[in-house]
Amino acid sequence: MNSPAEIARISAAVQRLREAGVLRTVARVLQAGATTVVAALSRTVQNEVPAFSASRNPDLGPELEAHLAAHLDAVAAFAGGGTANEVSFVLEHARRRAEQKFPLDAELASYRCLHTALRNWLQDAALQSADPAAHARRVVAAVAEFASEYVNAVSTLLTAEYVSHTRSLAEAEGDRRTELFKLLLGGYDESDRRAAQMLRRAGYLEQRQSFCVVVARSVDPREMENAPRAQRMADAVTAAIRNLPLRVLVGIRDNLVTIIVSGTQRLSGWTAPQLLLADRLMPPLRTVGPAALIGVSRDAPSTSHIPAALREAKIALDFASVGSRVVPFAHVPLRDMLVRVASEQLQSSLPAWVAPMLEADRKSRGTLLATLRAYADADMNALKAAAALQRHPNTIYARMQRIHELTGLNPLSFNALTELLLATSCAAADQ
Repeated sequence: MNSPAEIARISAAVQRLREAGVLRTVARVLQAGATTVVAALSRTVQNEVPAFSASRNPDLGPELEAHLAAHLDAVAAFAGGGTANEVSFVLEHARRRAEQKFPLDAELASYRCLHTALRNWLQDAALQSADPAAHARRVVAAVAEFASEYVNAVSTLLTAEYVSHTRSLAEAEGDRRTELFKLLLGGYDESDRRAAQMLRRAGYLEQRQSFCVVVARSVDPREMENAPRAQRMADAVTAAIRNLPLRVLVGIRDNLVTIIVSGTQRLSGWTAPQLLLADRLMPPLRTVGPAALIGVSRDAPSTSHIPAALREAKIALDFASVGSRVVPFAHVPLRDMLVRVASEQLQSSLPAWVAPMLEADRKSRGTLLATLRAYADADMNALKAAAALQRHPNTIYARMQRIHELTGLNPLSFNALTELLLATSCAAADQ
């Protein structure tokens, strides 16, 4: 819609032209010279505003010339007694430029060129056709005022419509990206035509692509419950990988920043595969600030594997810490993953001796479990374990005997040692 305030400004400026004796025959003079003015003004804009000459859009030049011609037609119509509704074409042009993502500042710069050309064009025509009784200075002043009011008004209309349409386009794109995000993370069946068509249109079913999922949160998980802080975390992680030639889809899910990254595995069947996505992501992700903990999945070969990649990224995130802020799933030891799974699912099935063992370890200030780990790290060599702990070998044997009494398992044997380490690690992980 045209703004009533802007229409009123143009109408008032037209009235002052009328009072200055300008509007009697000026319309015919304006129309006679419009074609020449439009051509010259189009050249001026393309020479003086870099965005127009830098653009490779073949429609930009003809559309610019048509838009400038529409402005001159509108001004001539005002001079002939028309109304300010003649500027409705500005709104259509603003929507077109917003859809093309042409810079708004470049368009406004073209209007500054229009202002100069319009003032000179109107002034020459007005002086030729003004009432003989009109004072030249009043004519020039009225023309200058009209040119300024007209360009200011259409600039305001253009800006408001451009911003409004850009916002509408962004909301529509956001809705589409949100639907894609949910679809990819939730998994889909290739027999679902709607899902397949949507992913194909978005380019996610192209061949030779691989996928990786990144999840991130603040060191203090409570901060992720604050929407602005969570968004800042998302912006920081996205900015870190922005310069990579990869496609990124970002969202906040379950209080975690979740990013689906996709890239081409190889340029063609004859070229060597590129580095794994996870490996390419690690260096820039390490530049994210110290408040972020990040987990990175392994590469997934297709979109149907993205839900599994999300689970991997979350597992990797569980092992991130201030000392190791970015953890790839591929680097998480198998034993640690087994302990994590068991700590969640086997708590009620842990042996009865676990509780007395942990209590005894607490009373001994952690020496019993430390001895078990040192013994395992020393390849079950008691002398090396004693040296690592800076204790006499007899102390090691005494502690092992104490553990045997508490659990009924002889920690000097491989099977018993394995069970002791796994069971106590699972119990400790849940505390």
